[in-house]
This record gives sequence, structure tokens and C-alpha cells, in this order.
Amino acid sequence: MSFFQEPPRLGNQYDDDALLRGYLERVLPKEMRTGLEDEFRELGELGGGPLYQFQLGDRLNEPELKQWDAWGHRVDHIEVSPLWKEAETLAAKRGLVAVAYEQKNGDRSRIHQFALNYLVQPSLDVYSCPLAMTDGAARTLLSLGNPELVQRALPHLTSRDPKTFWTSGQWMTERTGGSDVGLTQTAARQSPEGWRLYGTKWFTSATTAQMALTLGRPEGNGPGGKGLAIFYVETRGADGRLNGIQINRLKDKLGTRKVPTAELTLDGTLAVPVAGLTDGIRNMAWMLNVTRTWNAMGAAWSMRRALALARDYAKRRVQFGAPLAEQPLHVDTLAGLEAEFHGGFLLAFRAVELLGKMEARTATEEELLLQRLVTPLAKLTTGRQVVHVTSEAVESFGGAGYVEDTGLPRLLADAQVLSIWEGTTNVLSLDTLRAMAKGGALEALYTDAERRLGAAKDAGLRPCVAAAQDSLEKARAWVMKAMENPAGVEAGARRFSLTLGRTYELALLVEHAQWCLDNGHGPRAMAAARRLMRNGVDLIADMDLDDARLLVS
Repeated sequence: MSFFQEPPRLGNQYDDDALLRGYLERVLPKEMRTGLEDEFRELGELGGGPLYQFQLGDRLNEPELKQWDAWGHRVDHIEVSPLWKEAETLAAKRGLVAVAYEQKNGDRSRIHQFALNYLVQPSLDVYSCPLAMTDGAARTLLSLGNPELVQRALPHLTSRDPKTFWTSGQWMTERTGGSDVGLTQTAARQSPEGWRLYGTKWFTSATTAQMALTLGRPEGNGPGGKGLAIFYVETRGADGRLNGIQINRLKDKLGTRKVPTAELTLDGTLAVPVAGLTDGIRNMAWMLNVTRTWNAMGAAWSMRRALALARDYAKRRVQFGAPLAEQPLHVDTLAGLEAEFHGGFLLAFRAVELLGKMEARTATEEELLLQRLVTPLAKLTTGRQVVHVTSEAVESFGGAGYVEDTGLPRLLADAQVLSIWEGTTNVLSLDTLRAMAKGGALEALYTDAERRLGAAKDAGLRPCVAAAQDSLEKARAWVMKAMENPAGVEAGARRFSLTLGRTYELALLVEHAQWCLDNGHGPRAMAAARRLMRNGVDLIADMDLDDARLLVS
């Protein structure tokens, strides 16, 4: 009984990530990349070393809500985990939000920002959640151009000083539902002190934030999204007391358990309209652009962490006379997952690139059209991939993957939120159809995909090019035919959207693989492209809607 299994270990998360390093070499000018490399390496060391060990040791610590003090006063204080406190300081000092707004690298500042987050967020217990909403709030305030609120909040949201850094919440979900926010029941009423909000927010993440953007319906406004307004709320007054806010309870969630998600009652919460008293949902568009990009990147770095642990473990675990890393079936299983990760990584960073160009005002007309489609496609496609990849990665550890104190089950539990938060796969599929309906976006995607497929010169990539082109043509034919039947279009929207997302991933991977071959990075990316092709990119299928109704009746 002397045997003890060695656990998986992580190295420097920058040095060990050939995909990230190759991608950054391809998309960043050499001087820029060289200037950032020490920073990337430092964060890679933190992510795979001290922060990962801190995360393992902090596993059992979760947010705690203290509603009353010893003398009966309502305090509603949430104590977050020690790692989250460390993450807040790190986020400010390292500019995990600020980098995007300092714009030192122009329209590539978003690539810089998300590369930093990619290296450390897997070890920070989903601290990316408040950072995503902080980033989204900063961009929303800037885009809506309220000078008083920009002057008040932006220096805090983009601060590098932990003492002045703020995070922001995003309070939209109510009992009536999360996706159909037009049903929002929160009322906004004028008072001598200003606007006050009354209602219940059913699911508010990052409840410890210093501010939030939320939706309310000013008295007298009509129903639906048109009658809503977006409001700015500071969660506490100058006296430190909550601003007409009661925290009813923390949510007991499957995953993201370190994120303090709460039900709130707003009872006279002082608030400031951000951009008039109507069109609140439309005015949230920039928020969604940013948070959905964070969601896609979260899927990429979650897949990366799961596979880094699974690959290392495969070298250490000996079964049936050989390490798992030498056994063909195990190798084949991990290879299929790696291909999914490669595709998801490139699609997520493509959304990042387009976001950066929009903000820096360097995007072409084609890129502006493309962004409308790529952002929902990136979110929905990677959201499905990360659940599959983390599930398989956890399974690759056998029984150890099911035991909580290994830390491995958290990979899967936390990943599941990424297909739900900021719109489920079905909701994002409908958003894809809406983006197409505005005209030009689908054509821009096809043009961009063909351009990237056209970069392929190596014979080994020809089957991938053919498969992608066939898939795109089939998707085009399907949507043209399906338009004759609106119910059929909606029923098939998920398969259609995933086909576009996966095929675009293959096009991006083909382009990256050819660049790797041309620039001394070897054939690994080409192997990923070929495997993604074999995993399947075309999900188009005509299903019988009557059969579907019969099955779920």
C-alpha cells in the first residue's frame, strides 16, 4: 500500500501555451509583443504557481451574508473569499480592466488585456465575472456619453490603485425572467432627492460591487423594452449604508460558488438615468458586446486549464503498464478536445480583435458588420464547447475527477455557467438571426471566412478548406429555403448558428495553421484543424417540427 498517485501540476502558463504564443506572434507587431512578453511571463508564472496553489487551498471558502449585527441593525454585509480579495488587488494593479481604456496599444489594446486575463483568470475562481461587468459598465457609460457619470465613475472603474478601484454590477434579471427583460417590473419614481427604484432583482452577480447599471420603468412609461430606462446606482451612500438595497439571500448555485450572487430588494434606491428615460435595452447593447466577449474568452481559458491539467496527469498516471499519455485511446480522446479548444480560442480572440477595432474606430465597414454576428456566435459556440471539453477532461481523471478536494469537479461546474450567462445558446441563436436580418452581416462572415481559407497552401489543409466551404454553402442554402417557413427558421436556429460558429472556427484555424507552417511553428495547428474538421462543423439538418412537438408534449 505504498503507492500514492502524483497529482497534476502546472508550469508557467505563458511558456507552456504554444497556441497563445503563436497567436500573439501572428497578430501583434514584433516590437509590441517584445515589450509585453515579460508581463505575460510574470502572469503566466502567477497563474500556474502561487495563484493556483492559493486557489486549491481556498477551495472551501465561499461568500457569506451577514444580514444583522449583534444589536439588531440591518447590515447586509457579504464577506468574500480570501482569494477574491487577492484577485481584486491583482486586477487593479495589473490593469485587467484598465489596459483596454489606456489604449497604449491602439486597437490591439483589447488583445493585450484579454491575454493578461487568459493567463490568470483560471486561478481566480471566476473573478472574471465582476471584471466583465466593470468593463461593460465603463464602455456603456463612455458610449452613452453622460459626462457627469463618466467623470464620476470611469476613473474608479479603470483605476490601477486598489484603494480607488471599483467594480460594477449588472442588475437585469427579475422574477419574470432573464432573457425577456422587456418584462422588467422595477419601477422608477421621481422624488425630491432624484429618481428612486422599487422592485426585486432576482439574480445579481458581483453584489459586492460599488456601483451597478440596472433597468427600471419610469412611471407613466409604456410596457416592453421601449419603456425601460438604464439607471446608474451607487450601492452605498457617503455614510457607508446600503442605498435603499436589501440583500435577501445569496444564491445556492451549481458552480461559480465564489461569486456572490444575490436576490435584492430595491426600496427607494437613489439612481441616475444614464441616457434618457426610454430605450434601456437598446442602450445596454455595448454592455452585452463586452460581457459576451468576456464570456467567450472565459470559455477559452477554462478549456485551456482543464486540458493543461489533463495532459500533465496523463504523463503521471500509469495504467495497464504504460502512462496514459502513451495509450492510443486516451491520446485520441485528448486530441479531439484539443482541437475544440484551438477553434474556440481563435473564435474568442477574433471577437476580441473586432471589439478593439470598434472602440479605437479603426474597424472597416465590413468589420463592423462582422462584429454583429461574430460576438453572439463566439459566445454561443464556445459556451457549448467548454461544457463538453471540461466534462471529458474531468472524466479523463477517472474517479479523481469526481472528488471535490482535487479541485477538478469545479472545472465542469464553473464551465456550465458560460452557456447560460449573458444569454443561453437558444437566446444567442435568435440574436444571430436578428443580426443577420439587419443585412450585410452574414455576407461579411462569408467573405472573411473565404479570405482566411484562401490563405491555405499546404496540401494537408485542403480537406479542411473543402469541408468549411461545403459547410458554408449548405448553411446558406438552408437559411434561404427555411426563410419560407418562420417556425422552421426558429426551430433550426441553434443548429444553423453552431454550424456558422464552428465553420468560422475552422477557417480561422486553417489560416493560423498555414501561418504556423510558414513561420517555423510546426504542424500542430494543422493537426488541430484536421481534427476539428473530423469532429464535425456542419450541424445543419432538417428536423420534423411536428415530431419535435410530439416528443415534448
